[in-house]
Amino acid sequence: MKIEDQEGAPPAAAENALNGAPAGGQNPLRSSSEALDPMAKQPRVPQSARTTTTETPARTTRYRAPALEKGLDVLELLAAEKTPLNLSAISQRLGRSAGELFRMLQVLEFKGFITTSDSGAGYVLTNKLFALAMAQAPVRSLVETALPIMRALTQRIGQSCHIAVASEDQIVVITRIERPGDLGFSVRIGYRREIARATSGLVLFAYQTDEVRRTWLKRCRLKGEAADSFVARADDVRKRGHHEADSDFVRGIVDLSAPILRGDSAVAALTCPFVHSNPLVMEMADAVEHIRAAARQISKEIAHGDLP
Repeated sequence: MKIEDQEGAPPAAAENALNGAPAGGQNPLRSSSEALDPMAKQPRVPQSARTTTTETPARTTRYRAPALEKGLDVLELLAAEKTPLNLSAISQRLGRSAGELFRMLQVLEFKGFITTSDSGAGYVLTNKLFALAMAQAPVRSLVETALPIMRALTQRIGQSCHIAVASEDQIVVITRIERPGDLGFSVRIGYRREIARATSGLVLFAYQTDEVRRTWLKRCRLKGEAADSFVARADDVRKRGHHEADSDFVRGIVDLSAPILRGDSAVAALTCPFVHSNPLVMEMADAVEHIRAAARQISKEIAHGDLP
């Protein structure tokens, strides 16, 4: 047993049909939990839906592609939502008519970027965008390098592990290895959580330059005391070389995380949700050293791969 976090119709007819669309696959990028938020964040409205006449020149473009912008707005909106959205809800959020969105939703579904939720309550993203991102050479290289090292790590410590990278104001899990045996806890690939509330997020933030830190704090909407506290915790992590934190999702699990570095900056975090099972293959203090060693080995190998 493995425990895991987790064109053609008129406008009126379209809305009636799509608001009660049949069930489909769940989106593996929906967040559930990793072990975010002093900042209970509101749903993000896509940038193109937020533009006003005071938009700065830096955000304007010489060319416009209204249909493309419409489709991207839909994808950004669904990515920011925790629950499925039907045609009516998407129309309201984007300030567009159901008629102009109906064909766009049909095409996005046909191309495999969105699907209807299992409950039939509306649309969710599929994993197609995630798969496209994973196909990029740097990400693929990191995963290919890390997998054998992660596999050896799980065999030694008897625990699952995963790798997360930063994506805007969130972390996203790009690969994992489950612990040997029938029982264990693992975090699914594609799982997302805000940087400010994730163990991996704190480790990633800890090993960034001051300039990058400032950018991330703004992106995560951390200000004042909340920002100061987060920075102080990150400085402590950098001094220790890793981070340990009780999971706020599952009692009894402790997240152990170490940075994967390229130069002095973290490109990823190797994290183990440590389960105090009976019997233990290895005590947590010893497991930490193995996790740190594995992170160093991955860092060394990806650095070697960067050489001509």
